[in-house]
Amino acid sequence: MLKHLSDLHDLLDTSRAPKKLALAVSQDIFSLNALYKAYKGGIVQPILIGNREETFQILAEKQYDFGNSKFIEEDDPEKCVEIAVRMVRNGEADVLMKGKVATPVLLRGVLNRDWGLRSGRLLSHLAVFEVATYHKLIAVTDVAMNIAPNLQDKIGILENSVQYLNKLGIKKPKVAVLGAIEMVNENMQATTDAALLSKMNQREQIKNCIVDGPLAFDNAVSFESAHHKNIKSEVAGDTDLLLMPDIEVGNVLYKSLVFFAHAKVASIVLGASAPIVLSSRSDSDESKYYSILLAALA
Repeated sequence: MLKHLSDLHDLLDTSRAPKKLALAVSQDIFSLNALYKAYKGGIVQPILIGNREETFQILAEKQYDFGNSKFIEEDDPEKCVEIAVRMVRNGEADVLMKGKVATPVLLRGVLNRDWGLRSGRLLSHLAVFEVATYHKLIAVTDVAMNIAPNLQDKIGILENSVQYLNKLGIKKPKVAVLGAIEMVNENMQATTDAALLSKMNQREQIKNCIVDGPLAFDNAVSFESAHHKNIKSEVAGDTDLLLMPDIEVGNVLYKSLVFFAHAKVASIVLGASAPIVLSSRSDSDESKYYSILLAALA
């Protein structure tokens, strides 16, 4: 059982060569802080793409030495993204990381039909939280990519996340499909979707996990709440993955956990042909570092 984000270190195969990571628009101090720590730990070999003067000013001020790491000078953020994405697509890099560039610009590059990182699967965002009041790491999806996912989208989001959690050694992740209530209400689409996903899991249309829903947030993460409401569930109170009804609920929960619960978080984008480190601008250096670990493990 993974209890801390630092436990991700133990899953890394340190005998293998570092992953090559392309940082698009490299003049970002927070990304460079995280990247330098990962570089010093032998986890990644950076490829920096961005404005030379601004990037090297940060490196000089922080006294960071990336050794023989490659630097590509480019001032245009869109061209930086294109260079980084093409390098990943061509196998010159293993991981794409967002630097000082807007998320829509990065994703336009990722989704480019000619040189992007499409795989035929739905792209989705996975955040993994370390919360002091919960007994293990808990993942949340999707809080950043899919605005109002329908049932088919939720299946794709769920499959992306479960496959990744399986790679982390969680063989049968327990998935809580969230709604405002734990009963099916035909006027609340999230609850009907949750019931269908649960039944699909029971019939092995969705595999390698245990799905239950609808569950309200309290009984998804609290044995006591589930017991109080007489909910009998393998998932309630022991959830590994929270499946959000939409991006707004997910985004509010993400930021509530970070700012109110002081949770640690790591996040990546799944479903592309390579892992993508896509952190929030408000995420800490530590969060970005753990996000790099998630991508390296992918």
